[in-house]
Amino acid sequence: MPDYLDTPQERRIAYERTEGTGPPVLFLGGFRSDMQGGKAIHLEDWARRTGRAFLRFDYSGHGESEGRFEDGTIGQWAEDAEAALGLVDGRAVLVGSSMGGWIALLLARRAPERVHGMVLVAPAPDFTEQGLWNGFDDLMRAKLMREGRVAVPSDYGDPYMITKALIEDGRRNLVMDAPLEVPGKLRMLLGTADTSVPVEWGTDLLAHVGSADARLTLVKDAGHRLSEPHELGLIAGAVEDVT
Repeated sequence: MPDYLDTPQERRIAYERTEGTGPPVLFLGGFRSDMQGGKAIHLEDWARRTGRAFLRFDYSGHGESEGRFEDGTIGQWAEDAEAALGLVDGRAVLVGSSMGGWIALLLARRAPERVHGMVLVAPAPDFTEQGLWNGFDDLMRAKLMREGRVAVPSDYGDPYMITKALIEDGRRNLVMDAPLEVPGKLRMLLGTADTSVPVEWGTDLLAHVGSADARLTLVKDAGHRLSEPHELGLIAGAVEDVT
């Protein structure tokens, strides 16, 4: 059973903590995913085997946390992540998956003193703008602005309900339009067959970010999830490298 944290914004979020030593590892999940996903569970198992401190959680409106997904925004989920970061001691290794990569970069901007390093898995910074809004045609944009929401097909199940609030809040939290410094080591992994995050997003982020030790690993023929056994091993290896 998860524990629960009431954030300063009065949102109740669920989390699971593994006690251990070393820089704690904080897992930041993706858009409409939850802390029961394969990457989070694999890293929790790795943490237990190696005696490392680890924490996974659900953003508000995700998984076992309270709230409705459709009411959430990037800024709110970053606030949830900042509250979860407060549950661990010292400087943490942030592991951000997809949207979680964007959230990790926001945390690095807001609280660099709390960041030991980062591992970004198929990172999708600014995806509400460069992925969603830029991918909408004029009819979808007009519908979104008129009705406040629009359904977008998903490769992973039911359509995503994209709200005007999500798009507008995303614009207030962009990270690719201004200098971006990352404390410690930065490791990124991206599949060449990823249909959600183009390889160019990864190379653009690598060029944009300020880091003394940043690397991008391209995994041939891998998709967006990066959850095959050998891919999970690459992620765990990257976490070990950063720590």
